[in-house]
Amino acid sequence: MENNIPAVSMRGITKAFGSKVVANKNVDLDIYRGEVLSLLGENGSGKTTLMNMLAGIYYPDSGHIMIDGEPVTISSPREAYEYGIGMIHQHFKLVDVFTAAENIVLGLDSEDMPGSEGGKKEKKEKGSKLNLRKAAARIQEICDEYGFDVDPRQKIYNMSVSQKQTVEIVKALYRGAEILILDEPTAVLTPQEADKLFAVLRNMREDGKAVVIITHKLHEVEAISDRVAILRKGEFIGQLITSETNAQEMTNMMVGREVSLNIDRPEPLYSKPRLRIDGLTVRSQDGVLKVDDVTFTANSGEILGIAGISGCGQKELLEAIAGLQNVEKGSIKYIEDDGSIDELVGKDPLEISKMGVALSFVPEDRLGMGLVGSMDLADNMMLRSFREGKPVFTDRKTPRALAERVVKELEINTDSISTPVRKLSGGNVQKVLVGREIASAPTVLLSAYVVRGLDINSSYTIYDLLNQQKEKGVAVIYVGEDLDVLLELCDRILVLCDGKISGIVDGRTADKHGIGMMMTSLDQVPEGEEGINKKPNPERKKPRKTSSASSSSNRDDASDDREQDQTSAPETAAESEAPDNTNSDSEPEQETVDEALTSDKTDSANESSENKYSTEGSNNTLIFEPISGNKNKEGGIANE
Repeated sequence: MENNIPAVSMRGITKAFGSKVVANKNVDLDIYRGEVLSLLGENGSGKTTLMNMLAGIYYPDSGHIMIDGEPVTISSPREAYEYGIGMIHQHFKLVDVFTAAENIVLGLDSEDMPGSEGGKKEKKEKGSKLNLRKAAARIQEICDEYGFDVDPRQKIYNMSVSQKQTVEIVKALYRGAEILILDEPTAVLTPQEADKLFAVLRNMREDGKAVVIITHKLHEVEAISDRVAILRKGEFIGQLITSETNAQEMTNMMVGREVSLNIDRPEPLYSKPRLRIDGLTVRSQDGVLKVDDVTFTANSGEILGIAGISGCGQKELLEAIAGLQNVEKGSIKYIEDDGSIDELVGKDPLEISKMGVALSFVPEDRLGMGLVGSMDLADNMMLRSFREGKPVFTDRKTPRALAERVVKELEINTDSISTPVRKLSGGNVQKVLVGREIASAPTVLLSAYVVRGLDINSSYTIYDLLNQQKEKGVAVIYVGEDLDVLLELCDRILVLCDGKISGIVDGRTADKHGIGMMMTSLDQVPEGEEGINKKPNPERKKPRKTSSASSSSNRDDASDDREQDQTSAPETAAESEAPDNTNSDSEPEQETVDEALTSDKTDSANESSENKYSTEGSNNTLIFEPISGNKNKEGGIANE
């Protein structure tokens, strides 16, 4: 802190939406120059709403805001910028076809353009021509001053996610922001990109700027912030000095009770191949190659994590498996308990369901693909079972009972099951979606960013649900963006880079920064791990358990086998299919599956994991106690 006078003082701030939802209640908060403040709280605790009032997006119902000790009124983002306040939102507000410089100056009048001296505005005549060259020079000065890496002339559509975020930050600084608010700034960044961002924020702190970050990642709070302010249910609970606290204390204050921060990872049981993806290639509607010749196996009774920079094909991969994306080439085979194989390519979700394939999908877009925002909880549950009603009439009793049970067991914060889903917080919306999909008793559960933007309590609830499904023998595919969680939760981690598999690593021994390198380069496969052309070790039956010293030594060098031409992959795969005498006790059922798959191009990087565990079948049951009846053949909720 530069002095004892807060850059911002918020006193008695209250904001309500309608008569029932109170987002903030009598909140007092101070923000100082020369510090990084972390704002913590569960979903729905009012963090973003509070900062939106400071940024001029919302106006408080009561209370007042002071800047440098002087009362002010902030009724628009433009007025917020006049007081030196800028906010970088979780979803970027950029025009893709414009350059970085054009986006940064977008919306400014010529008289509002900063000059070249420290961002001070020059007095210009109204209506004078905008000087983009001079603007680009000022942008470059800001980048050089704080360590940003951005080309003012580069188009937004050619930028990575971290570069787009950089443009948003520079846009705020260009407008003279001295108080910077970042909402979930590392949600879609690699560890290396997050480190670069933190270095920039430290430079800004040293320059005397006030920085506020809204985040749920406690290890990042400990790494970057000086002070922590905590909200719970819209009220200010207290503040802590970061160096004098720990993750456990912060979590307990957020939730209001003792919470365990350990993510369980039970050993896989009943593990055998459930999904076989072979040479899968998918293009977007615009013809852009999103998934490029991807081959892997998902086993029952395990969690297969998928890591990659946002937009590297994760979304398209899961949608192709679910029957929502057209497949250009390749196959998706579903393997039944009895060894029979069903081809899913060319079938839509309804056809897949009618085949008896119990597949559930938790998409990335919660309210666009997963749920209908204008419908209430009960009706959203009915989306899974409405075809089971009698002719003309739908069965409403069963989905209402399911909605009530999901609300109770997943602790969803809502007035009633008749509340439209769009009125719930992000965490509660996600619980509704995950609860509905798990209640259908799947054998394959596809999940994309299921904890994105969720608070720590909601996140750990979701992790527990995924582990429960794993223990029931479900093949869980988990696409995540927090590498720490992927390493703690997943049995294996498949790393995507530009739509290709750069490697598959053991979740118990992999290294976060090693995975981060694999996410950005196809040549960064750690030694001892599996690249797309590496032959697996046939003797590897169980996850390796090594000391931290030995495991770190295995990550130093990239595998030389990555230099092979990928056209040799079929030969490599064929060699790996040779009978293994060490596995002679395998069940006859498993041998039938392997023989059926031998005729196809296989992924040798995963064959070892197919035979690691017992091939006994699993008893897939509902995570919740059944209401009545049994699960129907479409994987929906049975009718009474």
